[in-house]
Amino acid sequence: MAYFAKLGVGNKVLTVTSVSNDIATTEQAGSDFLNDLYGTRDIWKQTSYSGSMRKNYASVGYTYDAAKDAFVQPIPYPSWVLNEDSCQWEAPIAYPSDGNYYTWDEFSKEWDFVSA
Repeated sequence: MAYFAKLGVGNKVLTVTSVSNDIATTEQAGSDFLNDLYGTRDIWKQTSYSGSMRKNYASVGYTYDAAKDAFVQPIPYPSWVLNEDSCQWEAPIAYPSDGNYYTWDEFSKEWDFVSA
């Protein structure tokens, strides 16, 4: 299966759907098929679960960044920064590697211990 994200205003992902590989032999062929199917002229971008295409698998609410040719999830916290290589958001402090579970506290800008 090939997967395609329909883009809306501001390149926001509105939906993700699948098309048979027999039909979607290229991205353009898949896009044309979907527009013919729905009788639209929408913009469709192909995505993949492996991340080998456009950095991240597209999901509803993500944004397609044309300059990076990547799908980017909404920013989880205002203090986080976008890793330009992976196009994933990163906390200003690395997640602890001690095997415990933590949640991000935006007020203190720290990882709060949850459980072992």
